[in-house]
Amino acid sequence: MSTKVIHKSETRGKADHGWLKARHTFSFSDYSDPSRVNFGMLRVLNDDQVAGGMGFGKHPHENMEIITIPLSGSLVHSDSMGNTAVIESGDVQVMSAGTGIFHSEKNNNIAEPLKLLQIWVFPDKNNVEPRYGQMTLKPENSINKLEQIVSPDESDSGMWIHQSAWFYIGSLDAGVELKYHLKKKGNGVYAFIISGASEVDGEMLNDR
Repeated sequence: MSTKVIHKSETRGKADHGWLKARHTFSFSDYSDPSRVNFGMLRVLNDDQVAGGMGFGKHPHENMEIITIPLSGSLVHSDSMGNTAVIESGDVQVMSAGTGIFHSEKNNNIAEPLKLLQIWVFPDKNNVEPRYGQMTLKPENSINKLEQIVSPDESDSGMWIHQSAWFYIGSLDAGVELKYHLKKKGNGVYAFIISGASEVDGEMLNDR
């Protein structure tokens, strides 16, 4: 028996630190809701807006798979593995924090805000060697179809993580219908509408 839960955009947690405006789908920082802690192995889905030139100073992570998707603008990333990179809108970044990493993230533009999704997934094994990955998506690969961007298979398309979780992104024209088939029995599906509106399993969902 399947269960369907809808998280309306306005019911998410909210934080306004001036330089950072964030919406939290699941309990995070000062936002706590016992009914919204995780969805399976999906622990964090933060919808952040970072002011020009501002960002997150050096901070630690461990035993978490972290996926960052800039929606507009770009960010500068630096970490204790020796990686320094600019992640643009249209890129996907994946980090396996494993035994522990430190990293910082900063809006690469001093005049315009940066908008991004930051996603945390519990790993299927702890204390792995930390790892960094980044790829640039081709817009044509997601027009009226779902492009796989993250999976548990290192040899598969897109980036990979230490968890039986698959992430897809798509840009659909009006009237286009797609069917998604579970990759693993027992998994659930979490659909997040970045912009526009889409009917999912009989329910009309709007922005965020």
